[in-house]
Amino acid sequence: MAWSRELPSEPSSVTVVKDSAGRYFASFVVTVEERALPKAGPEVGIDLGLATFAVLSNGRKIDSPRFLRQAERRLKKAQQCLSRKEKGSRNRLKARVRVAKAHAKVADTRRDFAHKHSTRIIRDNQAIFVEDLYVKGLARTKLAKSVHDAGWGMFTRMLEEKARRYGRTFARVDRWFPSTRMCSACGMVGEKKPLQVREWTCTCGAVHDRDLNAARNILAAGLAESRNACGGAVSPAA
Repeated sequence: MAWSRELPSEPSSVTVVKDSAGRYFASFVVTVEERALPKAGPEVGIDLGLATFAVLSNGRKIDSPRFLRQAERRLKKAQQCLSRKEKGSRNRLKARVRVAKAHAKVADTRRDFAHKHSTRIIRDNQAIFVEDLYVKGLARTKLAKSVHDAGWGMFTRMLEEKARRYGRTFARVDRWFPSTRMCSACGMVGEKKPLQVREWTCTCGAVHDRDLNAARNILAAGLAESRNACGGAVSPAA
């Protein structure tokens, strides 16, 4: 058995699970003391996307690794090999396990990516705000494969769980908030822009990167809601 970490206390029970790829996992129930991280000054808004996985209001960008796209040829080859096997044969069973292992590798890599980046964001920031994306709705559009590959839902759930565990503030901004169309400098809301427009200029003269501007507006809206600034102007603090 390969231990991923030392158990923090004596386990009260253990559950052994075998997945579709034939791997066994032992899940222990233990008592863990929640310890809040030291206070951090920064607060951050996060704009999630497809071309770039995430853009933070502090200017940091996280590139989209596109794990499924990278493994697409290998998955297709394994699936074709499976389809050629005779149903009920041992060779078909072996081919099915190979397909399951290929998919499990993609899922594990995506989960590891989300864990590493969510941990870093939680460690470095006291408050985290994200847009409340309708992932299920987007998964029914022509962008379904890209949305699934991005793993937004898993990433935001990790942020929320880790924020609660380590004493950070986490909140979701209303999905109808015009974060992309609003100028983070003057607050004016412009017309809806097509996805290919990545940079635009406001009438006030401010030139905006589409994703960075959205992240700054998400931060401002999250701070306004968290501080109960009802009726106040939702704009970034100086």
